[in-house]
Amino acid sequence: MMDYLSAKEIAEKWNISRRRVQILCEEGRIPGAFKLSDVWVVPKDAEKPADRRKAKKKTVNGEADKLVSGD
Repeated sequence: MMDYLSAKEIAEKWNISRRRVQILCEEGRIPGAFKLSDVWVVPKDAEKPADRRKAKKKTVNGEADKLVSGD
């Protein structure tokens, strides 16, 4: 029988929020995860899916990075 962890336990294991785990489960991105009553459970050996969210561009002193021409 496969061992399962709660969304909260997986969140701690993967160092992400419980809500993020729930979203990944809802999107079907964690194989073997299912909802038991109102709690998401995830296989203990599941791998953390890659983060496909768009990263924000880092800024310097609150200003967007700018290209500087050598003119």
